[in-house]
Amino acid sequence: MGAVGLAGCAGRESGARTGTDDGGRSLTVAILAAGSLQHALETGLAPAVDVPIRIEAHGSAAVARMVAAGQRDPDILTVADTALFEDPLSPPWYATFTSNAVVLAYNPETEGGRRVAEAGADRWYVPLVDGDVRLGRTDPEQDPLGYRALFALELAARYYDDAPALRETIPDRRQLYPETALLSKFETGSIDAAFAYRNMAVERGYDYVDLPDQIDLSNPVYTDDWYSTVSYTLPSGQEIRGDLISYGSTIREPSDAARSVFAVHTTGDYLDDSGFLRREGFPRYEGDVPAEVRRATDDVRPRRTPASVSGVTILR
Repeated sequence: MGAVGLAGCAGRESGARTGTDDGGRSLTVAILAAGSLQHALETGLAPAVDVPIRIEAHGSAAVARMVAAGQRDPDILTVADTALFEDPLSPPWYATFTSNAVVLAYNPETEGGRRVAEAGADRWYVPLVDGDVRLGRTDPEQDPLGYRALFALELAARYYDDAPALRETIPDRRQLYPETALLSKFETGSIDAAFAYRNMAVERGYDYVDLPDQIDLSNPVYTDDWYSTVSYTLPSGQEIRGDLISYGSTIREPSDAARSVFAVHTTGDYLDDSGFLRREGFPRYEGDVPAEVRRATDDVRPRRTPASVSGVTILR
């Protein structure tokens, strides 16, 4: 599992709910979130809200199991795959608020990283197959990035005419690292390249290869005909099918403090600054969302204009 990240005042044990006290004074709001959001929440969300927050980050599949088993009980729960809100979690409502893309990040200072850079967007898989690159990825049993990397490999094998069965030839258990520590392995020299989310590379200023839209799980055009044709079965037996990358968030314990943090969390410009992708209509609600949540979100939602980047409609 990933490391724990903290921001703002701690003020309580992780997982204990807070909001406002009887006098209406704000208390710490706990957020249990996907590991790929950790840096953005700590450096972008925390300074943007008036309420102190406590952030704990792990792989989303692990996060879902923690909550389902009663090991954590945060005020706000955020996962990197909304499929996890269907099973094992079943919140009465949630908001889909941002997206992402799978990329191949690399370290240009190492021989293996330079091989990835030289191969480029058309041949990036060749040095991986040849064993010339020390590759890092995350555990598909712990987080969506892990199984999305496998999806990308399987889709790439279909997309490139001369590619072998990449999902069978490239993965190795020795490549697995926690999501919250994956790219730091560049700094220790443990890996040359890693399957990561675009935001993870952007936040840290790492070089990366942009994968084609048919592979990176970022373009709605390919959801039905391409992404949905691959799948992964979690240890629980739940089958996850390939889909557009979609982050979802919900409030588990309503309070003014939690709603105010949630509103900025799901609409804030910090998401753009961190390299996430936001589409027109985000946040998009599923289920019986409370009117108080909609009002809080509408009060802080920035006015944005749509633009298109690499076939993806995002908001600027």
